Amino acid sequence: MNAFKNEIFLNDAMNKHGDEVYRLALCRLQNKTDAEDVYQEVFLKLFSTKTEFKDDEHLKAWLLRVTINKCCDLRRCAWFKNKTLLENEIVSEMPDEYIDLWQSISVLSKDLRTVIWLHYVEGYKTEEISQILKCNPSTIRTKLYRARKKLRKDLEVMKDETCYQFK
Repeated sequence: MNAFKNEIFLNDAMNKHGDEVYRLALCRLQNKTDAEDVYQEVFLKLFSTKTEFKDDEHLKAWLLRVTINKCCDLRRCAWFKNKTLLENEIVSEMPDEYIDLWQSISVLSKDLRTVIWLHYVEGYKTEEISQILKCNPSTIRTKLYRARKKLRKDLEVMKDETCYQFK
């Protein structure tokens, strides 16, 4: 592929899937700046890859897998381990009616958060998520079950606290 075609392909991929890559990175890292760094790294990797994509879904799955890998790489570096998050940035970008839900999601482990994100926000089925995350579909279903159970419990507690405040 020549440089001109490569640039067109990259721009098209960024326009179609850039938001998904950024949102997944933000979901996993919970920091805008780190999510932006991962976004850049993912598309730089796409620019240099020799992978032939069968279709747009194959490209999207590849981008999400690379995003997860880059997030893991960032979390492993010494700088990230010593950094403190000043605020929960994913919640600050959500509409008001979803704040309680996203606050509950943000305290889930990154594995549960990722599965919830891919299933409910990106619309992937459990079998597709298992391919992206390279694990068994039953593992994904178990993670979804655990995440839903925890979210249900957390949201019920929030609801009870809110009701108590207004009584």
